[in-house]
Amino acid sequence: MAAVGAALSAGPVEGFRPMVEADLVTVAEAEQQIYPFPWTVGNFRDSLITGDRAWVWKEAGTLLGYGVVNQVLDEAQLLNISILSALQGQGLGSRLLQFLCDDARSHRAARMFLEVRPSNAAARALYQRFGFQIIGQRKGYYPAPADQGGREDAIVMELKL
Repeated sequence: MAAVGAALSAGPVEGFRPMVEADLVTVAEAEQQIYPFPWTVGNFRDSLITGDRAWVWKEAGTLLGYGVVNQVLDEAQLLNISILSALQGQGLGSRLLQFLCDDARSHRAARMFLEVRPSNAAARALYQRFGFQIIGQRKGYYPAPADQGGREDAIVMELKL
């Protein structure tokens, strides 16, 4: 990881590329390390099949993160944005989110929506720094541990692009 850190501090990052079938196992393995209720290979494959714009971010052959955006007409929905656990807290989430917003904007999206867990303070702070506004709540949207009631609400946010 030291080589990746040095590469990141050296200047702009150019390692974003469309996710392909060959990435799915690596991305799903990363997802399992990041989240208690991860997407599966099948979830990522479904996104590719349905035409979502799915991206991986690699530097020096190392996966840093990935994101999936669904867009219908001028509305984009951020379905997944993830930075590997060991690399979180270094500003990479901001760079990935900026890339995903720029890509949506280049495809004529006027707004981007997302859902986030209330318990995910780091993600909520990132989205608020970007200007996302809370516009609603979805009751019982996410799975949660049984000892926490089995479900967690989602905060719905919107960013005008």
